[in-house]
Order: sequence, then structure tokens, then C-alpha cells
Amino acid sequence: MKEQIDRKNILWMIIFRGLIVTLLLLLALAIEYSASFSFSFIPFVEIILAAYLLSAAYFLFYFWGRFLAAQAYVQVLADLLLITALVYTTGGTASSAYFLYVFPIMGAGFVLSNRASYLTAGLAAILFGGLVDMMYLGLVPLPGGSPAGGMTLGSVLYLIFVPWSAFFLIAFLTNSLAGRLRKTRLALHEAERELLVRERLSEAGRISAMLAHEIRNPLAAISGSVQVLKKDLPLNDEQRELMDIVLKESDRVSQSLGQFLDFALPTKQVFSVICLPDILDETLKILRGGGELNGQVVVQGNFLSSGLHYYGSQGQFKQVFWNIIKNAIRAMPAGGVLNVDFLEPREGEIELRFSDTGKGMTAADKEHLFEPYHSGFEGGRGLGLAVVRRIVDDYDGRIDIRSELNRGTEVVITLPVRESPVS
Repeated sequence: MKEQIDRKNILWMIIFRGLIVTLLLLLALAIEYSASFSFSFIPFVEIILAAYLLSAAYFLFYFWGRFLAAQAYVQVLADLLLITALVYTTGGTASSAYFLYVFPIMGAGFVLSNRASYLTAGLAAILFGGLVDMMYLGLVPLPGGSPAGGMTLGSVLYLIFVPWSAFFLIAFLTNSLAGRLRKTRLALHEAERELLVRERLSEAGRISAMLAHEIRNPLAAISGSVQVLKKDLPLNDEQRELMDIVLKESDRVSQSLGQFLDFALPTKQVFSVICLPDILDETLKILRGGGELNGQVVVQGNFLSSGLHYYGSQGQFKQVFWNIIKNAIRAMPAGGVLNVDFLEPREGEIELRFSDTGKGMTAADKEHLFEPYHSGFEGGRGLGLAVVRRIVDDYDGRIDIRSELNRGTEVVITLPVRESPVS
């Protein structure tokens, strides 16, 4: 599977490597000028210099900005080779520098993937184990030119086993932490989107109230005047048709304004025990009477036989059903099937499921779900789902929408069971 690489993580890996290399150089200088320890200083400095040169090359590739995954893998592999050289230079089997293998293992886990972290741990184990084996077999002399001696098979196995265990333990812990960080980042992104939606809902409410105040009264005056003129004036067929167009469009704007008002300034609701199937059936009858449900869209499901009752507002649920079904109808211009199922209370919740066989949603549509004024339909106002979302929130419920392009959409509303107050 192709890894998704964050470009900033590549930069942090280069910077972190530079800091580690600098600390190693300072430590080597301190050791060189003390009388307590001696090691091959010149080869060590050559390795450090190679690390700096590679870091400079990594910066150039970073600013190039292409093949990020390949860059990360190359950096990890080069680091493993440099660390193996450092282990050999600083004492071979007596060196403690093998702890440096931890850093590329961690880097692979955070920058690349869990699989890359285990792969890096395995490669580190092969390189370190191979170095120890070659020293034990006398194929590679100890630093300083003396042959390997005094090493037993047991000491070799112990020397290999301890670092190997550490490598894979670090890989496991890194993957666990990286997984939690990725989940936290995803949750934070979702929370930011949720906050953005709520801010836009609030802003939409303010705009809607302003529009209602500025448009409603003049619109009513225009519509009333046209109706009077239509009755009192002698009109030919063309003029009468024009009057009808004015009245029809005024009515359409009035409906839009009503939806704005429902969204911005919800009226005080009257709550009672209501029969949800009856409300849905009434909504379907209104849509059929208006010609929007003309037989091409078949509505089926258990909603008529469910007998589900709920303590809530009849007007609010009528709005919910109206907007969801209207969206489903518009998603199936050539006809299709709309399944509506009401699930009885389970674990203190009820579910209302609506699934259509329509055109589905694009990735952009799903990204902007519930945002006011963003509609996936031509000529749509983008307020239907926003109204539904506000009402569901009022009931402390959840709304989940699953949709695939050209494969339909499913809307699932989950509401907590509400008890009617005792009169």
C-alpha cells in the first residue's frame, strides 16, 4: 500500500538527524580530548562528515518536493548504514553505539508506516547481526587492526539478542504511539470541521433573519397587488400567463423565505407523543399531491407497519421527513427506490433509516455536508440538510450519511428515547 507522507515530517526528520549528528560530534570531541578513553577519531569524523553531506542533499530533495516516500526510505537506509559504520568504528562488539539504530526505527514509524518501522527494525537487526558475525568469524578485524578474539558463541548470541529485542520493542512502541497520534489528528480534524459547520450554521441564521426582515413584507405586498390587478384588469391570455408567472415565482420565493425562517428563528415547538409513521405518510401524500412523487420513485419499507411513537414536535419531524425525501427524489430524476425503515427502541435509542438508489454524492459534497448554502443539486439552496441537522441536534441525536457516487445514499438518524412528562 502506498504510504501517505506528510512533507513537514520529512523536514523534521532531517532537522532531528542534524541535531543527533551534532551531539555525537560534540561527544566525540569531548572523548578525544580526555584521557579516559580512546577510539578511532578520524574515521568517526569522516562518518559524521558524510552524515552532514547527506543531510545537505536531503534538504535539496526536500525542497524539490517530489517522491517523498522514496526520499524517506533512502534516508532511513542511509542512516542504518552510517550507524553500522559508527558501531564498527567505536569498538565493534564492545560499542554501545547500536542504540542509535533506535532513531531510524522511530523515524520510519512516525513518517512512513507501521510496516516500514518493522522493516527498518529487521534491517537494523540484519546489519548489526551481520557485523557481529563477521567479527566473530574473523572476516572483519576489530577496530585497530587486531583480529577478533575471546568471543564465544554464547557471548555472540547474547550480544545479538539484546539489541534485536530492543529494535523490535521500539518498533512496537513507536507504532502504538504513532497510531494514537494519527487517530488524535483525525479526531482533531473532525472536531475542526464540526466547529466550522456550527459557525456557518450560526452565521446562516443571522443572514436568514436579516433576509426575512428585508424581503418578507415587500414580497407580500407585491403578491397581493398582482392578485388584485389580475382580478380587476381585463387581461389577454399572454398577460394572464405573465401574472401567473409572477405569482408562482413569488410563492417560490416565499417558500424559500419560510425555510430561511425555520432555519434561523425556529418557532416554539409543542411537544407531545406523536406517531412517526403517520407524519411520514402525511408528508408523502403532500408530495404526491404536488406532483413531486409521480410514481417514478417507489417508497417502501416498514414505516407504515412499525407503529413507532415518539415524544417530540410534529412540525419538526415533518420538516425532517420533507427535506430528506425531497433530496432523495432529486437524486433520482429518472426514478428509483426509496427505502424507509423505522427501528424500534434498542439500548435507549430509535433509528430512522432512509436509503435511495440515486446518484449519490461526490467527495466534495460529502466534505461539505450540513454546510448551509452548499447544495449538490443544480438550483438547490443547500438548507435542507442544515435544517435536519439542527433539529436532530435539538433532540441530542446523531445523523450519519453514507453515500457512494452512482450507488445511492443512506441517511440514518439516531435519537434517544424521550419520556413524556407526567401531567
